[in-house]
Amino acid sequence: MDGRDIGTVILPDAQLKIFLTASSEARAERRLKELLAKGMNVTFDEVLKDIEYRDAQDSGRAAAPLKKAEDAVFADTSDIDFQKSFELLKSIVLEKLFSHEDRT
Repeated sequence: MDGRDIGTVILPDAQLKIFLTASSEARAERRLKELLAKGMNVTFDEVLKDIEYRDAQDSGRAAAPLKKAEDAVFADTSDIDFQKSFELLKSIVLEKLFSHEDRT
């Protein structure tokens, strides 16, 4: 499950929480490619401004603000592609599974 308040509000007792992030610029580049592929006429600066606005709104809201849960694993994918991001997340999940098995 993913979302901006899943680990802090929706599932605060989840056994594994991953705070998946990337820089605003990296997310804007990815989003720009998606929008251009859909035929939309947008610029990088427009997409970046929208992402930064949404981040500010989500981080500053009173109810369920965007923030990393204290026990979440931090995963920054700014400088890696989709496949490497997948491998990173897979390794985090497998490490959690195997470390949990060792304790039981």
